[in-house]
Amino acid sequence: IGHNAQAEEGYISALSKTTLSGFVDTSLSLSEGGGDTALPGRVLYQGAEKMNGFNLDVVQLSLASPMDESDWAAGYAVDLLFGPDASQYSVSGPAAFNNGPDGDGDMDDVAVRQAYVNTRVPVGNGLDLKLGVFDAIIGYEGFSNRDNPNYSRNMAYNLQPFNHTGVLAGYQVNDLISVQAGVANTGGSAIADRADSTGAVSYMGSVAVEAPDSFGALAGATLYVGLMKFGGTGGEEQENIYIGSTIPTPIEGLSLGAAYDGISGAADADVFAGYASYQATDKMSLHGRIEYLDGDHGVLISSFDGAGAAVDDEMLSLTGTVQYDLWENVLTRAEVRWDNQVGDGEGLYDDGGDDVLTFTLNAIYSF
Repeated sequence: IGHNAQAEEGYISALSKTTLSGFVDTSLSLSEGGGDTALPGRVLYQGAEKMNGFNLDVVQLSLASPMDESDWAAGYAVDLLFGPDASQYSVSGPAAFNNGPDGDGDMDDVAVRQAYVNTRVPVGNGLDLKLGVFDAIIGYEGFSNRDNPNYSRNMAYNLQPFNHTGVLAGYQVNDLISVQAGVANTGGSAIADRADSTGAVSYMGSVAVEAPDSFGALAGATLYVGLMKFGGTGGEEQENIYIGSTIPTPIEGLSLGAAYDGISGAADADVFAGYASYQATDKMSLHGRIEYLDGDHGVLISSFDGAGAAVDDEMLSLTGTVQYDLWENVLTRAEVRWDNQVGDGEGLYDDGGDDVLTFTLNAIYSF
């Protein structure tokens, strides 16, 4: 009885440190291509079936107990997803990048985004360890729409893992430099999936650097370099490299960003993106994005020349977003996106068209 009482007291103490948060994400998307549009696909807009209608995108519920500042701190985090967008964590991304469908044809509406135990080891400035399922460490944009500058994702997002099952170590070298290194079961997003008989696993690492005050107008600018490498099925390697930067400007309220994503393995692609954000008023902000993708045939779309022969994918995309935060805890925005298939490729639409225009209204409540 004494042991049980002590255990119950410990559970109550741990529960008191747990926080509940999350968000509800909804949208209205209109596209001249409708459901026949190949480009927006399942990930950029979380489903071509979302075009020309109202949508519940996703509900996220997060339970967490953050680590404190003690030497042997511990905590945890769990992010649960409900709704259509949860399916990306069940059927994942392109098969060419080892994130292929699970084969059952289902679009599961419940998924685990993250679930890990977080601990600190008193080595140097403190070594933080995550063990379990955690977000991928590469990419300018992440899963949560509310944390991205635009509603739709960039093209590189479709070519990267979303999360990993493994262990990730983080270390703050000093006020300006931080590093991460980790190992995971695979290069894909299937939770607890195992590598093939070759025993290949996924390795990842990153370095983040922030410019000091001595850099004047560039003080606070950041440079981030991340790499993920996986032995791949049958020993074929998959590699994702990401270089990103955010840059303040002398113009009050204006910041710039840039990103490069290089993907190699079963298919190769290079994606370049530029960002601009302007805080016009306390409640209104403007966000723009320009992207260019050059990749193998089928890496994002299926391009063909006039004779019907397969050619490399080459895409240009422009996105503009107006965000206005009128209500407390509510993010509202309107987005216009234009995607254009350039070069010799044809077939963005089923009817052979080479561009698509999409308009989206987005409302997110965070709690």
